Amino acid sequence: MAEERIKRRLAAILVADVVGYSRMMEADEAGTLAALKEQRKTILEPVVDEHGGRIVKLMGDGVLIEFASAVNAVTAALELQKKTTDAHDGVLETRQIVLRIGINLGDVIGEGSDIYGEGVNVAARLEKLAEAGTICVSGKVHDEVRGKVDGHFADLGERKFHNIAAPVRAYSLGPASGEGPPRPALELPNKPSIAVLAFENLSGDPEQEYFADGIVEEIITALSRIRWLLVIARNSSFVYKGRAVDVKQIGRELGVRYVLEGSVRKAGSRLRITGQLIDASTGAHLWADRFDGALEDIFDLQDRVTSSVVGAISPQLEQAEIERAARKPTESLDAYDCYLRGVAALRLMTLDANNEALRMFGRAIEIDPGFASAYGMAARCYGQRKVAGWMSDRARETAEAARLARRATELGRNDAVALCTAGFALAYVVGRVEDGDALIDQALALNGNLAWAWYFSGWVKVYLGDAEMALERTMHALRLSPQDPHIYHMLAAVAYAHFISGRDQDALSWATKALRVQPDYQSAMRIFAASSALTGLQQQAESEMARMRKLHPALRISNLHDLIPLCRQEDLSRLAEGLRRAGLPE
Repeated sequence: MAEERIKRRLAAILVADVVGYSRMMEADEAGTLAALKEQRKTILEPVVDEHGGRIVKLMGDGVLIEFASAVNAVTAALELQKKTTDAHDGVLETRQIVLRIGINLGDVIGEGSDIYGEGVNVAARLEKLAEAGTICVSGKVHDEVRGKVDGHFADLGERKFHNIAAPVRAYSLGPASGEGPPRPALELPNKPSIAVLAFENLSGDPEQEYFADGIVEEIITALSRIRWLLVIARNSSFVYKGRAVDVKQIGRELGVRYVLEGSVRKAGSRLRITGQLIDASTGAHLWADRFDGALEDIFDLQDRVTSSVVGAISPQLEQAEIERAARKPTESLDAYDCYLRGVAALRLMTLDANNEALRMFGRAIEIDPGFASAYGMAARCYGQRKVAGWMSDRARETAEAARLARRATELGRNDAVALCTAGFALAYVVGRVEDGDALIDQALALNGNLAWAWYFSGWVKVYLGDAEMALERTMHALRLSPQDPHIYHMLAAVAYAHFISGRDQDALSWATKALRVQPDYQSAMRIFAASSALTGLQQQAESEMARMRKLHPALRISNLHDLIPLCRQEDLSRLAEGLRRAGLPE
């Protein structure tokens, strides 16, 4: 015992490790090892030597260092973090080294290649507590260096560590800790903006960290394809990983209106992913959901989760933006707010609202003549006017729809919204069905998570007579936006796809679903009447026809093609026959 007391000494112990080391090794083993070796040589060893420290041992992705002074240990740690961060410039993300550091002041035993004791054990526990890119110190270190180093401390309270008898007061140190001078608030952009935070790994397995990060990266990539949305890059949003930071603070620091956060839990062959969308200005929750699945094919599941999340939150973001624009005084409108007001008016499905939508889209174009989506949405207004029978000058309005669609296409070659709305206007209003189909396919290639592009594609495939593709496209739209307020459009498209395949009973079933949502939707009424007649439900067919003619008295067999541009004569003839049996005059 006397010999042991002779060897015991007071020391400042620094323990550091590399954040996400396993994931980095999996992504690029040779590059990661080379980067570690280079930073040990150019940063770690010179800094430790300069501050009178001794590298006791290297432990794969970690290091144990002894200092005679707590001030020297903390000063060295701050310099290590700064130089490591500075070294990221120009380095591939998979090779960027991010450190987590713990420092304690306590008794140690041993010399040479290893040291032991509670002083080392506490430092190791503090390192695990530290956030990525920060330093965590014990209360003893804090008391020793306070006022002697340039750092900002955040009190983390007393922490109980495994196999450590007494609680340890812990402090976070460094500019990334969220304490000290606040980061300046960034000005919000003039379009919706979102940060996707690192999802919390609830699996209890640190090795699953890569999977949780992969899910988030896929979501960020998918959201980035939405051209009206500003998406914060992964490197910025992941700064908050593992930290309890208020979303309002994140919104201010990143300059975003919305924050998406979530968690991943993997247990055996099952996986649960949760997500919630938050308004960063108010802290209000806009949307939340969870996704469960089997882990038979991890990459396929990841793709499906990403598609579901993006498809679910996109309408929520759009609706939140519309409500925000509606609260702004009309005298302070900019192009994007005019566009949002146009979208909101278009959704009301009335003639007055349609006129207002055209006015708002026109105003957006006046303010920003290069606003491709505004041209496309204005062209879409004419599609609504045609289907509802509101066109007063058919030739003039068709020509205007063609002009707007052409301009949207010219300006929005990489804008999925512009391309799909222009494509549908060309196909439905102008009658250039194949040209419209090609544009919508381009939109889907740009953004495979845009529900309305899938919906428009479904209708155009109906026009082309490709029933199975129409079903596939429209059912995918329903899957992406299952709570869409205008879901009856999609339900009616499914009904038409079944009808042109000769599946009259299925067509009647889906038309019925559409009419339950919107009883006066004339596209669904036509299929309901025709399929009722062709399945022998004559009284039902005649009753629906009488109701339909009150809403659209000018409807005739002779102008049926004007309402739905079916390219195959057999599809048009079959629809005409069903409506004729239901009582539609020639």
